[in-house]
Amino acid sequence: MTANDTRTEDRYPTRLARAAEPIVRGEPAVWPSAGGGPPDAALAAHEARGYSVVEDLLDPSEVEEFLREVRRLTEDRALRADERVVVEKESAEVRSIFAVHELSPAIGDLIRDPRVAGRARRLLGSEVYVHQSRVNYMPGFTGTGFYWHSDFETWHAEDGMPLPRAVSMSLALTDNLPYNGGLLLMPGSHRTFVPCLGATPADHYRESLRDQRVGVPSRKDITRLAEAHGIEQFTGTAGSALWFDANTMHGSGNNITPFPRSNIFVVFNSVENTLVEPFAAPGPRPSFIASRDFTPVPH
Repeated sequence: MTANDTRTEDRYPTRLARAAEPIVRGEPAVWPSAGGGPPDAALAAHEARGYSVVEDLLDPSEVEEFLREVRRLTEDRALRADERVVVEKESAEVRSIFAVHELSPAIGDLIRDPRVAGRARRLLGSEVYVHQSRVNYMPGFTGTGFYWHSDFETWHAEDGMPLPRAVSMSLALTDNLPYNGGLLLMPGSHRTFVPCLGATPADHYRESLRDQRVGVPSRKDITRLAEAHGIEQFTGTAGSALWFDANTMHGSGNNITPFPRSNIFVVFNSVENTLVEPFAAPGPRPSFIASRDFTPVPH
């Protein structure tokens, strides 16, 4: 199946005027690939749960290298005026830096690493390109979380991603503890697409990257998914990587501890699922948030 098959068909309508029932997803989370062989236990678990964890993807020396790189970027005063930098709403501390693989040669090399791009190809069953990259920095005391949401809902509505044939990697550069704002996920929720209410405002990304209000499910739908699937949290030492399906329901709380939480976040999309016009927005988001350069990540 390719994006060309879906250019005029919206399989996942959202941003509606009135409530609609959730949609059972028809596509897999782990796509078959020619010559890829049968899924191993880790891939089978990813298919069932919608996410998987790779412990120690980076060794301690690599973690230190990338922490220095993130520190360099977040402390670069010249970058503060760049639209790729998002700051916290209240404290004005750096929250995210987008298109980071273009700003940092080291992170660009990491994305091309077989441990990273190779796993993305295996999960999506095709060549892949970078839909989005960023570093996230959740500072101690002032780091704010994200409400429950499906990334695919936004990418479909605002970027024109036809199908949930994309996967995200959150690579921990600091320990993800049970109490410093770690990511919460609903295992198995990737099988259900939840339509959301409300029209997308123009330039919605300017606000949603700090505090998303449009494109979030209702409390009723969140409760229904949580009761059906439960809630788990990604915890792990620095260097661990969480891989999760584009449609997995997830969110995070505020970090009121003194312990910051940093990660490198990369979204890979299949080259067979390239973006079309947004399905529920006035126009596409900027390329630093949703790339329209569909060049495959080189081997």
